[in-house]
Amino acid sequence: MDSQWLFVMKLLVLSTILAVAIKYLVPLLQIPATPEIALALVLSPTIILAGILAWRRWQFEKKFEKDKL
Repeated sequence: MDSQWLFVMKLLVLSTILAVAIKYLVPLLQIPATPEIALALVLSPTIILAGILAWRRWQFEKKFEKDKL
């Protein structure tokens, strides 16, 4: 039970830090408001997640082939 509580607290602290960074630090970057930037920001999480899932599948298939032999 303690490990679950610790995980939730870590997640809460990291989420708070990320929210504060987005609210106060990102405006200092002065990123121009162009359609290309908006498209990149909208699509980047999907592309990153697709890359991670493809990598995990590749690892799984490699392990499955190794165990099969």
